[in-house]
Amino acid sequence: MPVTHTHHLATRATSGAGQGLGLRPEYYHEILTTLPDIDWFEAISENYMGPGRIEAEGVSAGGKPLHFLERIREHYPIALHGVSLSIGGSNALDTRYLRELRALCERIEPMWVSDHLCWTRTGAHQFHDLLPLPYTDATITHLAERIDQVQNTLGRQLLLENVSSYLTWQPDEMTEWEFLAEVSRRADCLILLDLNNVIVSSSNHGFDPLAYLDAMPVDRVWQHHLAGHIKQTVSGGELCIDTHDQPVPDAVWTLYDAARERFGDVATMIERDDNFPPWSELMAEYAELRRRSGRPLSEDSAPGTASHLMSGGLPA
Repeated sequence: MPVTHTHHLATRATSGAGQGLGLRPEYYHEILTTLPDIDWFEAISENYMGPGRIEAEGVSAGGKPLHFLERIREHYPIALHGVSLSIGGSNALDTRYLRELRALCERIEPMWVSDHLCWTRTGAHQFHDLLPLPYTDATITHLAERIDQVQNTLGRQLLLENVSSYLTWQPDEMTEWEFLAEVSRRADCLILLDLNNVIVSSSNHGFDPLAYLDAMPVDRVWQHHLAGHIKQTVSGGELCIDTHDQPVPDAVWTLYDAARERFGDVATMIERDDNFPPWSELMAEYAELRRRSGRPLSEDSAPGTASHLMSGGLPA
């Protein structure tokens, strides 16, 4: 199947959207009552999509969460981030999922839409995990066709995120960073470079995280994720586990500083998915992100100052 590329292209100016936070229900109240000086939020797509399919997978959706998303969208730009597209799977893409995702995009008008470069299901079974792909040319060909289908359905370019990994495939023909870079070129998609995942995988597989950054095509890296992880002693050594339940560690901050030198002002956000800290602690971590980005928070920042981003720069 030829790759047709009829989607809308994003613009580099959109990528410089500043610094954001992951939108989580635990913080709806604080966000809406204080309108903090945050540039944008990233929402998990499946939490706000059609209830029929989502409820069948055991995830609440629509209803009250969508109400809060729309209220927050009145004040802040939103990016949508999916976890169950299974872009690398062998099953046909879920067309109902794509229709519901497109409907959510039309309703929310997100800055961009992202998911993970992985597979998450086989047959009717959803693993609820982000499973790595074999890094082969055949896999890239398979991905390019499926990414093209998604981008043409959504009418926009897709951002794909590198996942953390704990094993490799014997058929691998290239490194992970060579694979990701070639997927982005051949499929004409964009990259969500998760810096925490680079650190986790580099620890588990013994590669230099800076080599990963150097291999990325600068014009395709559109967003960064920062998050925390843990290390556990296992048989034969130490395993680094991507948990998203800890503050951003020094290794990830250091890699972010290096990423800014290579990629410039790329939209960056902090993910927290468990062990949620008080809002004040999360805002202190966000303040550190802003400081490292050269845009420190002012002590007298007026509530709701992020709303100026609503006036322009958003893709169709």
